Amino acid sequence: MVAVTRHWVFQGHIAGFGTESGLRAVVGIWASSPFGAFADAMVELPSGQRLLLAPRPDIADFIQTTYTFDDVVLEPVQAALIANHGEGQLLTVQAGPLSIEAQIGGPTRLGRLMALVPPALGVHPWWLTLINPVAAVLSPGVRTAGMASQGRREFYGVTGLHTVNTASIAWKGRDAGPLADISPGVRFGFSSVPATPALATIQTTIMGVGQMP
Repeated sequence: MVAVTRHWVFQGHIAGFGTESGLRAVVGIWASSPFGAFADAMVELPSGQRLLLAPRPDIADFIQTTYTFDDVVLEPVQAALIANHGEGQLLTVQAGPLSIEAQIGGPTRLGRLMALVPPALGVHPWWLTLINPVAAVLSPGVRTAGMASQGRREFYGVTGLHTVNTASIAWKGRDAGPLADISPGVRFGFSSVPATPALATIQTTIMGVGQMP
């Protein structure tokens, strides 16, 4: 076996939510990835327990060796982002005990700034390393480059950021309460999501050492 540097690229969206009950959730909706199209959800309960909701064992294995969780739940994860009659987009998520219906609005002020950066540059690891200190100032808790678990290096290239206008969020059938800031930040990896609930268009690049025959 020969050790080689591997690159895993995920393209799609990440939505971050906070609630007045203290439940916080991060949903990934991936149109393209090494595992095909899929969705997953990371949930931090008011107790501080961190859960991964993943649709398949191979996806769960990869995510839990990149991020940190207290428990992993294998459940079908269905997520859809659809146009909502000229009023932005509607995001629906059903992932075992988690259900979300959210109205997505227009771009945030930071999202409009991101749109000025050419997309190919905006997702490049070199650029994301360069702007990492700036991202931490513009959006406290957010990082664009850093170390993940298993010695992996991770880069978050956000090319769009939209508001979450309203959301209905439930956990095990119980309403989690109105939207709130994601505070404190979630603790799944080296970076949180923006403190204000939002939907990001993103390319996540993970670099690490793998094995080849």
